[in-house]
Amino acid sequence: MQLRDAVRASAPRAPAAPALRAWLLRPAGPVPLAVLALVLLARAAHVALVHPQGGMDNAFVVHAGRVWLDGGAPYGDRRFLYLPSAVLFAAGQALLPAPVLRVAAPVVCVGLVTAGWWCAVRLFRVPARSRFAVLGLLGLVLCWVPVGHLIDLGNWTAVSVLALPAALLLADRGRWDAAGVVLGLSVAVKPLLVPVVLLLVLARRWRALAWTVLVPAALSAGAALVMPDPGGFLTRTLPFLLRGGDALMRPFDCSWPAVLPRLGVPPVAAEAPALIAAAAGVVCAGLRWRRGDAGPSRLVETAAMLMLASLLVSRPSYEHYPVVVVPLLLAGATAADSVARSPWFWAALVPQTAGFVFPYLEPSTRRAFKDVVTLTGLALVLAVRCARPPARRTAAPAGSGPAADVPAPAP
Repeated sequence: MQLRDAVRASAPRAPAAPALRAWLLRPAGPVPLAVLALVLLARAAHVALVHPQGGMDNAFVVHAGRVWLDGGAPYGDRRFLYLPSAVLFAAGQALLPAPVLRVAAPVVCVGLVTAGWWCAVRLFRVPARSRFAVLGLLGLVLCWVPVGHLIDLGNWTAVSVLALPAALLLADRGRWDAAGVVLGLSVAVKPLLVPVVLLLVLARRWRALAWTVLVPAALSAGAALVMPDPGGFLTRTLPFLLRGGDALMRPFDCSWPAVLPRLGVPPVAAEAPALIAAAAGVVCAGLRWRRGDAGPSRLVETAAMLMLASLLVSRPSYEHYPVVVVPLLLAGATAADSVARSPWFWAALVPQTAGFVFPYLEPSTRRAFKDVVTLTGLALVLAVRCARPPARRTAAPAGSGPAADVPAPAP
């Protein structure tokens, strides 16, 4: 017995996790890079061949830009759901020749998703050409349906997919004012990242907050001066959104106030749990920020919690909106304390994986029931992670030095 114990003790088995992490952080090599480039180009080419204006959602904004260039009021179309500043960007697209727009829109969309992933992995100090970076983006594009749908639609959410990790990367490096400008430009294009303003409040970065507010405000004011009926945003667009859109939009809305009435809950009663859940998410984000540990996880998890809390209650909330936060959380998988290490994180993503089939939920008008499971699951997993108490530190054994002072697991 003693001999057997001695043999076992003399040949300790190397832990698998550090070895896997080291393998993932090595350079990917030319073959995986070529496969990734081919997949991204194929995605963009598919959209260019099928959609003349670079995607159905992109067509709405291009139409609004053309209406404005022709002297009309963009808010005559209730589906133009953006601030007046967005008309400037829409007009830029509308000026492009149709063949150029058809190719440029999906290429830019793919580029924004790719650049957002690059910022996310660099935020966690992961080499951009590592196996993890290359295979991670390949898996997102091939296996997670919302990313593909975002590219197919040409939705301007792609701007937020880049802007959030870019802003957090700048903030992590101490450039908070630049981060505020990036967030402000993103809001000027599409106000999806407005909840991240609370991160600047928690961090008490008032100049960055001012940039985030003033950039879209100035661009919107300038556009309103040269736009017929800019008040249509307040008189038509906002009431349209508060009513939950129209019959075309409602079946795809995966927020709680939209899904619960489809399950028989009265609309007024559906608002209460959504507001409570969103408020709880904001509280959890505040707890996560006050934990005060070093590293990018604090920024990422706080911002992601704020975004997911808002998506639970905001209308409309579509399946591709979580693409803003999921790559950010996934990019931290190489960190020991990452939420992406939790099996529950991956379980929440399963309903949106390619090939996942559930009876009666496959028609496009019923996808919202799968979408809300993913959205709620991600919010719940991250809320638990954010609300947990900080890890205690154990005293170092005598003679072991300060390196032995390691965090103890939280109860």
